[in-house]
This record gives sequence, structure tokens and C-alpha cells, in this order.
Amino acid sequence: MKIHEYQAKNILKKYNIPIQDGYTISDINEAEKTILKVQEDFKTNDFVVKAQIHAGGRGKGGGVKYSPNFDSALKNAKDILGMNLITHQTGEKGKLVNTIYITEAFNIKKEYYVAITLDREKRKDVFMVSTEGGVNIEDVAKNTPEKITKIWIDPLDDLNINDAEKLANSLNFDNDLKNQAKNIFINLYKCYKEMDCTILEVNPLIKSDNDKIVALDAKLNFDSNAIFRHNEIPSMRDLSEEDPMEVEANKFNLNYIKLDGNVGCMVNGAGLAMATMDIIKLSGGEPANFLDVGGAANADTIKNGFKIILKDNNVKAVLINIFGGIVRCDRVANGAVEAVNELGLKVPVVVRLEGTNSEIAQDILTKSNVKIVPANDLKDAAIKVVNEAIK
Repeated sequence: MKIHEYQAKNILKKYNIPIQDGYTISDINEAEKTILKVQEDFKTNDFVVKAQIHAGGRGKGGGVKYSPNFDSALKNAKDILGMNLITHQTGEKGKLVNTIYITEAFNIKKEYYVAITLDREKRKDVFMVSTEGGVNIEDVAKNTPEKITKIWIDPLDDLNINDAEKLANSLNFDNDLKNQAKNIFINLYKCYKEMDCTILEVNPLIKSDNDKIVALDAKLNFDSNAIFRHNEIPSMRDLSEEDPMEVEANKFNLNYIKLDGNVGCMVNGAGLAMATMDIIKLSGGEPANFLDVGGAANADTIKNGFKIILKDNNVKAVLINIFGGIVRCDRVANGAVEAVNELGLKVPVVVRLEGTNSEIAQDILTKSNVKIVPANDLKDAAIKVVNEAIK
């Protein structure tokens, strides 16, 4: 799960991380009083207006504007709130800016990069820092990897003071700055662990003109499987930032991800779903989605899966691929027939069922009054659905 910058900063603040602070608005009529409040509360006469979307590259897209006075801050607020912001991460469609963050401004001496995530290969958390902040870390990793310092941490441990000092030294901090940095790094890792983050990123972390270290931006993503341990996190979810079909699928406990192809997929089990998409591509087709209906698929599950898949106008054919281990294939077959009848499907449906009661299921499909194309095995199913999609 992702959250906005201002929400991430509010969490960092609880862990004693110095942040570039401010207030958000979603109604332009609140802009004037909010700018004045920032001015009064943070004793500043210049501001930064930031679009709040779940995508990077906001500054290059015109979604972050320095404002040297009240009038320019008000103008920038009016320009950014409600704009369609296009960045390298949003794609050509861009994202509508529904919220802006009006913050205090800092004079910046130097920008740094800081991030924590899981290194799956080493099975440890990796704490990364770089002197090359404020730019795409991917470019730094590709062109000058020696400028990234990494420390690996056993997830059962904390970031110790010696490793924190190594990170601070790699950023060329000394004296008071080094002590600031060590405390910040230790608290960042504490936040990462306690909040069940999958990534914690501060880019840039800055050194201000009065030699203070401040988190100028912040990104926190959370492990969705651990959300139940954090009562405050679900309320931070911004559904307007997510794909509407993925949101609706989530209501039915379906795991759905939209893709760009024309073959709809409905499969039980993530591994089988991945294999199904692979064989569709090998058969000359393109999957339109990843959809895992889970191990206990029934008539309602199949029906809801169809509803989600068919909201994508690109879908020209649907493949149902179910392995009946826990679930009985005859129940899935009945569900498929019921769904086709009830929803009045106009796209061809290919069904491959294997496992418990698969022979009974094949008989149900053959004798049904709906146009369902049965398949003998996965390869046969893929070839048939790809052919149906291009008719």
C-alpha cells in the first residue's frame, strides 16, 4: 500500500525525523489562509507548493514549485491543484492532482539520497545512502554505483551505532552533522521495521544553510499483509490513486492487476496465473490481466471475476483456468455457466478445468446451453483462447 508524501512525513515526524513541514488543501478556497498559517507556524516568507500523487518526477512535470512570496505561492497553488500531472511514472494519461501540500522552504547546501528496503537475495534489509540526492537513483546505480553505500541488516536486529556512523561517514558528514545523521538513520530504520514498510525512501535528505539535516521528501510503502497491525494506515489509502478495477476486485477478495492485452484470465493460484499468462504469450496472444480468484473459487467468485474482467473494453476473449485441488471443478463449471447466462456475455469463454471432479465439469459444460469452449489441457486452452480473441 502506498501513501502520499505528507502522510509519510507525518509518520517520520513521530520518529523524530526532521521534516520539511506544512499543510495540505484539497479546496483552492482554503489556499490563502493555509499559506498564511504556514508563514506563521514555521516563521517563513517563502514556500514550496507540491502536488500529492503516487508517482515520482513531480518536479520535472511541474508539480513542485518554489514560491518566494505569498502571491507566487497562491498562484502556484491555483495552477497545481486540479492539474493533470504527467511524469515518467504516471504515463501519458497523467494523474489528476486532488491535494496539494504547502510547505516551508529551505536554503539547500547539499542533497543526499537515503532508502531502506528488503534485499531478497541476501534475505536482509539493505540501508542505502548516496551523496547524489535529488536525482533518479536508478541512474546513479547504473552510471556511478560507487557513489551508493549499502549496509545490510538482519531483520531481527536494529541498525547499530557503528553501521550508522559508516553511513554518515560515506556522506562526508563530520562533527555535529554526523551525530544528527546517526540518530536520523537509526530512527529511520526503526520506523521501517515498526511500520512494516516494504520501502522507506527520503530523496532528497538535505543539509540546510544552517547545517540542519532535513527530510525534504518522503516515500513509504507498506506490506499489505501487515496492515492489520496498524489501525491508522488504512485511513491513509487514497482510492483515487488506484486503478478502479483493482479497487473493485479488492472488495471481492480477488487479486487483480490490469495489463495491456486482449485475453482476459481467470485462474486460481498466483503461480498458475503466471504460467497461464506465459503460455498465452507463447501462443501468440497478450494477457489482459492477472486475476487470481483464490483456492476456494465458487459460483459467486467466478461471477465477480467476470464482472471485473469485462470492464476492460480491450478484452476479446476470456480463459478460465482452474486446478481443482481444494475447489471442485464441477462447482466452477456450474458457476461459469451461471455467470454466462446471468451476465449475457458477448465474448467467447474458453474453460480448462483439471483436478477434482474435472470429468463431471466437462460434462456440465458440454451439456450447457451457453457458448463455452472446453479445453483439454493448458496448451489447448491457450491456443483456443488466442484464436477466439483474434476472430
